[in-house]
Amino acid sequence: MKPNKFTLVEYWYKGHFLLNCLRPLSWLFILIANLRCKLLQQQARRVNIKVPIIVVGNLTVGGSGKTPFVIWLANMLKQHGYKPGIVSRGYGGQASEYPISVTAISSAENIGDEPLLIYKQTQCPVVVDPIRVNAMQYLLAQHRCDVVISDDGLQHYALPRDMEVVVIDGLRRFGNGYCLPAGPLREPVSRLKKADYLVCNGNGQGDEISMTLAPSELINVKNPALRYPLQKLEHQAFFAVAGIGNPLRFFTLLERLGAKIETRIFPDHHLYQLSDLQDLLNKSVIMTEKDAVKCKEFAGDNWWYLPVQAKLPEAFAERLLKRLRQIITVKAYLAEGERHG
Repeated sequence: MKPNKFTLVEYWYKGHFLLNCLRPLSWLFILIANLRCKLLQQQARRVNIKVPIIVVGNLTVGGSGKTPFVIWLANMLKQHGYKPGIVSRGYGGQASEYPISVTAISSAENIGDEPLLIYKQTQCPVVVDPIRVNAMQYLLAQHRCDVVISDDGLQHYALPRDMEVVVIDGLRRFGNGYCLPAGPLREPVSRLKKADYLVCNGNGQGDEISMTLAPSELINVKNPALRYPLQKLEHQAFFAVAGIGNPLRFFTLLERLGAKIETRIFPDHHLYQLSDLQDLLNKSVIMTEKDAVKCKEFAGDNWWYLPVQAKLPEAFAERLLKRLRQIITVKAYLAEGERHG
């Protein structure tokens, strides 16, 4: 794997003395974030939603494994008889108007890569809107959902919530521990104390629940009926393409599976054009599933993506379901009280 030039993100995790110059800006960022939080929470208290709202998010900029966790959560709830719906910001999407429902013919360019991937993997209703409250109200008006999951909504404080799950990158953790722009944090680490559950993408520490991402056989980007067994990756050469928050995790996984890779890194949520990858049309390529949903229309014959599935302890699922039942009971009690005056 070829080394890449250092960027600000790299410095957040590997250190650089110049970051000390940005610390006063981090203090200002925290002050503004706290004021914003208080104002938006006042708005959220005026929103009365009858169904439980589960917010999934993280503290750091970039990927931590939220999307695989949201997919796991939605499918787990379905298995236990619930009818979950998902709301998302739709980063990277360029829809002309919102809210917008994700369908089988939606494009990542229009609604964003993560909502499209979530819809394909769960078949749950997914609604995209930068204003999550609008997305949630549209979702509940159009679908008979009894649980709402907010993808990447931890800092969207205008959205009320009954349960918070924070996903942590087990490899990079919280970097240097500073808030933006001196570090990768959107909020101080102390914010974790307010969350209901901490899920670690990797080996968890303390009370964190460990989540693993299990890869399965490669799927052809152009023709999903074609598969490539992981056992055949040993010593095979590929170009590895990633436009995700932490591409190093993906590249490390491929190397652990035995592939010899040459890396191509793009910004998170990058909307691929043929010109980005034209020189790879006749090459062997592996990309993430999140990237693949944006490349199908112009993919080469030997382009593949590596699907991963989140695995979490059954005991955690039981704890979450128990907490959910408690929330439903409380909401039903309050609703009954409202009906009687």
